[in-house]
Amino acid sequence: MRGFYPPGRPMRHLLTAVACVALLSLVPARSTSAQDMAALVANSVRIDAGGQLIAEGGVEVFYQGRTLSAARIVYDRAGDRLTITGPIVLVDGANTILVANQADLAADLTEGVLTSARLVLNRELQLAANQIQRVGGRYTQLDNAVASSCKICSTAPPLWEIRARRVVHDQQERQIYFDHAQFRVSGVPVVYFPRLRMPDPTLERTSGVLAPSIRTTSGLGTGIKVPYFVTLGPHRDLTITPYLSTKSGRTVELRYRQAFATGDIELNGALSRDELVAGETRHYLRAIGAFTLPRDFRLTFDGILVSDPAYLLDYGLPAADRLTSRIEVSRTRRNEHISGRLIGIRSIRAGEVNSTLPTIITDLTWHRRFSGGPLGGEAGLRLQTHGHYRSSTDSTDPDGAAGPLPSFGRDVTRASLRLDWRRNWELPVGIMASTLGEVTADGYRIGNDDSFGGRPSRLHGGMAVELRWPWAKSGTNGVGHVIEPVMQLVWAPKGTEALPNEDSVLVEFDEANLFSINRYPGSDATERGGRLNLGVTYTRVDPAGWTLSTALGRVFRTEDLGQFTAASGLDGRRSDWLAAAHLTLPMGMGISQRLLISDDLTMTKSETRLALTGERYGLSGSYVFLSADPVEERPADIAELAFDGSYKLNPVWTARAGARYDIEASRANRAGLGVQFRNECVSVDLSLSRRFTSSTSVKPTTDFGLSVDLVGFGAGTGAGPSRSCRR
Repeated sequence: MRGFYPPGRPMRHLLTAVACVALLSLVPARSTSAQDMAALVANSVRIDAGGQLIAEGGVEVFYQGRTLSAARIVYDRAGDRLTITGPIVLVDGANTILVANQADLAADLTEGVLTSARLVLNRELQLAANQIQRVGGRYTQLDNAVASSCKICSTAPPLWEIRARRVVHDQQERQIYFDHAQFRVSGVPVVYFPRLRMPDPTLERTSGVLAPSIRTTSGLGTGIKVPYFVTLGPHRDLTITPYLSTKSGRTVELRYRQAFATGDIELNGALSRDELVAGETRHYLRAIGAFTLPRDFRLTFDGILVSDPAYLLDYGLPAADRLTSRIEVSRTRRNEHISGRLIGIRSIRAGEVNSTLPTIITDLTWHRRFSGGPLGGEAGLRLQTHGHYRSSTDSTDPDGAAGPLPSFGRDVTRASLRLDWRRNWELPVGIMASTLGEVTADGYRIGNDDSFGGRPSRLHGGMAVELRWPWAKSGTNGVGHVIEPVMQLVWAPKGTEALPNEDSVLVEFDEANLFSINRYPGSDATERGGRLNLGVTYTRVDPAGWTLSTALGRVFRTEDLGQFTAASGLDGRRSDWLAAAHLTLPMGMGISQRLLISDDLTMTKSETRLALTGERYGLSGSYVFLSADPVEERPADIAELAFDGSYKLNPVWTARAGARYDIEASRANRAGLGVQFRNECVSVDLSLSRRFTSSTSVKPTTDFGLSVDLVGFGAGTGAGPSRSCRR
């Protein structure tokens, strides 16, 4: 019969106490703390003639967070030792497991020798040896040991392993030390290390060398990155990454991170010398941070500096042709939004001059929503100030016309106050009626502009009446149909604009703003004149799991005021036809399509997007067409096809591909291939990409990347699926 012996004494006295219960009695019990309590479970417990306590059959010992399972335990009271016969499993905490055939341990399980043993850390890394010594409950020493996180098969060596003359695991510092270590791949020695230190799988942060990576580009040649991570306390760290390439490339990358009680910051930078820009030191620096301020405010900043236009692309960093730095303080509550921001812009786009760009921008916004009141419905009040500054002092457009994109030194400051209101009513036969309106007062101060100088002001707004008549139907097979025709009549003054337009040059016409009083995205321009917005939507929901939604709409104006460009789809007395459709299928497929088509069936804009997700594959693709528009800095049509996809070839191999193709120019912009191998003990990522575009500062390049991450050292890449052993 299986016996149970409740906790009562420290381990070195426990087994003797159990024998006393079974036979006679021992000395009176003394008081012990709760953490010193222990328990023994076994099928049988007896004391032999020599005074040794013997527990046999399904033996389990629980003591100070450790659990020992064995077939037989013999306790020698004189030596205060345990002789254990296996199979033995010793669980020390949540992340350490010892497995052995035999053991000779101290009664508290902290010291002793285990033979034919294995040490398993975090259920990932295995260390095996003929003999394992435990010292002081902190150190575990293995002689002539093998370490690997790969599945061990009797028919073949593991994919990788480290063989060492001696291995010591420091359980307190969570470090593993190797003496005279060989790193082997499929049993073949590759690298020898006289001394090697690695973090165990439970350690998330410690100073040391991180996994290296190899990068090959046509501009820099083949290079290797070897990051070194330095902990600067519990809340700070620094990563130093030397990068050496065959074409005389010498780079040091730096990353500094620090966490504070109210936020964190991250600094990334690099210094480089190479043959691409001979004789100069190239560099970049980026600072990112976010902090929580009193009264629910939040501070965020993101700033970047780059030495030359091609640096980010040459070194595989996130690239943009206009570098934006900003600092913002904001707060968003249920009915209120407050923000203030300072933005700096520097262009590295070929042909652009920074002195004629608005390189410094400031914005202050206070927006409040209200409900109820004497008019009912919902209202909003917004106060906003804006200013932008150009370093150029020229006040005349060199082209002779002060257009929406000036090439001189115009500076603008604006203050705006806007009030909007909306109220809904339900009419007979299910018709939903709404009245809405908005009014805005703007005050400007314009400098360095001979055409718009001074302090002009403007008062503008609009009113609208909207009717919606939703029709719903449910079929006998559970299919749901919803048709909703919408009519919106808008009145707005048609007075001419006498202000420069810089923040509303690009106008999008889609189903989201079909029923808007003002479709301009910014404040410099406002939609004028009377108009009728018409549209109809249809939604079909099928119980099989797929949904189709469509929209069709158009805008009719009382007269053409010449306020929109042809490429916007909103010019003339009648806009282009807006058509949109979204299809969602149960097998993980989604398709969306948006079109702007004129009466003669000429396409102004088109956007098609496809997303397909399955258990083994993922695909996203898009087609975009934009007609030419010099006002939007687009002298020719743009048609581009892009896709990204991945396919899981088997449980451990995944292939990736992506490309962007310029249909108008009949050439690829980018193309890339990649493959990833990931199993229970290693992750290998191989990539190849090509950038085909070029300019005065950027040349076409080919990039090759390789990274290898061993699972089981540090809290890095998680384990993948395990291999199966062949018989």
